[in-house]
Amino acid sequence: MASLQEQLLKAGLTTKQKARQANTDKRKKNKKKRSGVEIEASLQEKVKQDLVKSQQEKTAKDSALNAQQQQQRAEKELALRIQQILQHHQIKSSQGEVEYNYTFNNKVKKLYLDSITHRALVNGRLALCGQDDITYIVTSETADKLATLDESVLLLQNEKIDTEEIEADDPYADYQIPDDMMW
Repeated sequence: MASLQEQLLKAGLTTKQKARQANTDKRKKNKKKRSGVEIEASLQEKVKQDLVKSQQEKTAKDSALNAQQQQQRAEKELALRIQQILQHHQIKSSQGEVEYNYTFNNKVKKLYLDSITHRALVNGRLALCGQDDITYIVTSETADKLATLDESVLLLQNEKIDTEEIEADDPYADYQIPDDMMW
């Protein structure tokens, strides 16, 4: 059986000069290999290296994209959780004649509240929270919980005022000044 080189020569697919050149290249490569000199990587080895490199790049790109998607999913989940808490814990029966002004997204807005809700809001027992241009009236405990999740949701939360203590030597103790006085 003839060698592959002889078969290619018979078929006319190569010339004698190219066959000799291939043989000399092969001998030189083997000689370098035996002498310990590093030879240039073959085409197959280069392809393998490029393939490994491209797989590593693809893996890094995919992990970065996956991390970004998880971040977006977590932010969306947090927004939905906050919205659910606001809708579930809002105080709905607070419509009245007393006007209360507050700022929301750098705009001054008005709420019309009944006197009990207004007093509770001023004294810090209630708070205002907002999301998507909607204002919610919630208890201060709910507002504290929401503030731990996202500070930007909290619009207004006054400090709690305990029962006012009257000093014994206060000359104006008989003249109480209301906190919700409108000017």
